[in-house]
Amino acid sequence: MEELFDGLLNDHLGFVVWAAVAFVILLVLLAKFAWKPIMAAIAERERSIEDALLKADAAKEEMARLTSENESLLKQARAERDLILQEGRHMKDQIINEAKEQAQAEGARIIERARIEINNQKAIALADVKNQVATLSVDIAEKILRKQIATQQEQDKLVADLLKEVVIK
Repeated sequence: MEELFDGLLNDHLGFVVWAAVAFVILLVLLAKFAWKPIMAAIAERERSIEDALLKADAAKEEMARLTSENESLLKQARAERDLILQEGRHMKDQIINEAKEQAQAEGARIIERARIEINNQKAIALADVKNQVATLSVDIAEKILRKQIATQQEQDKLVADLLKEVVIK
């Protein structure tokens, strides 16, 4: 077997040497012309990946900041909404109270006007009754004087009749 191995090695030794020389030449050519661009491309790729990762981190931080700002703005908007609602309720209560006060004042004015009107009507009625009583008294006195009553009994009868007459009217 050793003979076979030696034979193969001796027969193909030239081929192996040329293959090794070709490989070394190929390696030198690749190192000179291809290795640097390949390594530069790999380095560029690494830099772009790192930049993308840095940009992603920056975007993540910006998103966190914006989310925080949005939450802050949302809290502020809620607080403003609550304040506006509270002011609205206060204004509503104030308007209702003012309306009640105005209604009470207007009611008091209406009642006072009615009381004054009643008193005026009462005074007019009393004056009318007094005028009627005075007229009736004058009429009675006139009738009494005209008749010239002779006796006290006739006079009392006449006054009683006249009073009945006045009460009936």
